[in-house]
Amino acid sequence: MNIIALLLKELNDEAQTTRKMLERIPNDQFDWQPHPKSMTIRRLASHIADLPNWIAMAINTSELDFAGNDWKEEVVDNTEALLAYNERSLTNGRTQLERVTEDQLLPQWTLRNGEHILGVWTKYEVIRMSFSQIVHHRGQLGVYLRLLDIPIPGSYGPSADEMENQF
Repeated sequence: MNIIALLLKELNDEAQTTRKMLERIPNDQFDWQPHPKSMTIRRLASHIADLPNWIAMAINTSELDFAGNDWKEEVVDNTEALLAYNERSLTNGRTQLERVTEDQLLPQWTLRNGEHILGVWTKYEVIRMSFSQIVHHRGQLGVYLRLLDIPIPGSYGPSADEMENQF
């Protein structure tokens, strides 16, 4: 079993669904948020678009320290810029996966906030976690779009909106 090939396939498969979700965001809704404690669509969608960059970060670093890092997501102001950001992140993640060996995914990687350790995983596990984060936040985005009465694309089959159009 080739783990790298499986990760690349999953990245590419999830990218198709993510692209469909991100392209549905109207330019005039980037500052909308469903609740004061929730992220704006801009923040949520930028995070989703950025997450493939975590593949490269996991491969090329040994940790992320929220207290002293310079990790910044791009600020996007429209759907076109968001989709371009997502494509750059995917290219970065894909390129790094194509260059790495399975043995290079075995070392430990740490997520911390200063001295407080949030978690320690293998680099492989961090990559898988980034994929899970994409799916998780894409689900959040689906709720945001639904609350704005924007039809939701299917993820692993047709959505309720797509089913309505079939009959």
